[in-house]
Amino acid sequence: MKTAIIGGGAAGFFTAINLKEMVAPMEVTIFERAHRVLQKVEISGGGRCNCTNSFRLVSDLSQVYPRGHRLLKRLFKSFGPEDAYRWFEERGVALVTQDDECVFPQSQDSHSIINLFLSEARRLGIEIKTGCAISTNIQKDSQDTDSLDALFRDYDFVVVTTGGSPKKEGLQWLGHEIVQPVPSLFTFQIEDKALHDLMGTVVENATAFMPGTKLRASGPLLITHWGMSGPAILRLSSYAARLLAENAYKMPLSINWTNETEASINEELTAIATKHPQKQVASQSVFALPSRLWTYLVEKSLAPGAEQSKSSQNKENYMTRRWCDLSKKDFNRLVNRLVNDEYAIAGRAPFKDEFVTCGGISLSAVNPSTLESRQRPHLYFAGEVLDIDGVTGGFNFQAAWSTAYTVAHAISQEALSNK
Repeated sequence: MKTAIIGGGAAGFFTAINLKEMVAPMEVTIFERAHRVLQKVEISGGGRCNCTNSFRLVSDLSQVYPRGHRLLKRLFKSFGPEDAYRWFEERGVALVTQDDECVFPQSQDSHSIINLFLSEARRLGIEIKTGCAISTNIQKDSQDTDSLDALFRDYDFVVVTTGGSPKKEGLQWLGHEIVQPVPSLFTFQIEDKALHDLMGTVVENATAFMPGTKLRASGPLLITHWGMSGPAILRLSSYAARLLAENAYKMPLSINWTNETEASINEELTAIATKHPQKQVASQSVFALPSRLWTYLVEKSLAPGAEQSKSSQNKENYMTRRWCDLSKKDFNRLVNRLVNDEYAIAGRAPFKDEFVTCGGISLSAVNPSTLESRQRPHLYFAGEVLDIDGVTGGFNFQAAWSTAYTVAHAISQEALSNK
């Protein structure tokens, strides 16, 4: 029997390797349209490949999978994070779990994963065809009604692992219900020169949220020369992917720079003002905030609109103010700035840096136990081509491993039952 796998990425290789190990006689061929396989694996995690997560900090899968968490809860029972960790280590790739529960190869090099996949493919006799796109157009005189018909003439099973498509049209050749694809996991462009001047500043534990919604995310936040990035922003972009797309990526954004409540911030600042009334407010940062950021926040709070002023004298006046000089209104503005600092998202970052797509083949179009098409027998889907996506932290790779293993097991059972 023969299986064709369309897509030479993480899900494609994981499906192929597991299927061959389950059914040794199965002929497995991977088709990849690019001239190199596993390119996304190579650059993931800054070239280190955040291959999974311990999930120890995850109490509900919806926290890390805005779409697809119910399906993955089912699939994890057969092949979850612990299984993936063991799978790689048993095949010679030592893994390490960071303090944030992200899992990387101990080598800190994505090529450890790539080399494993390629060596396993060679060992098992999996054929890899690169520069080989599956045509979505069928000639008029062909006996086939579509490209899948053409594949099924030569293969018993077909697995689609092409990853996310930026446009719906890229998936329509599959003839299934498609959830409109939109970008996920991207950074925010914010037009604020004073903020841009803080480029490189990192706040270890901030909360970013969309005012008027329940959408919020916490974690490290990075200020860039175009706006904001870091895990907190990337997570929020995932939660709000569809809402942001519907609003042309122009929405209000609020930041709690301390991840503390307003009451806690008020209490802390009151204690500082009481203990050090003669000290300049801008002279010493609070809540372990970077000093440059604290100065920026003090400027915005004590002199609203002055950040646009060209008068250095005005700036000196408010930047040298002492705690005892603050009026009740000044104090409250400073507290509010720390807990609810407002910005306007002007768009996605000026770079095409998103790695994940929200949307794809509708989960209602597949059998949740096998990921086989409900309308076409022996056609399966795995990985990001499905309407499953996670936040940053190794969760998308785990979804790829779990869906790929599920497909491999389903095909193996079907193949063995037909012997």
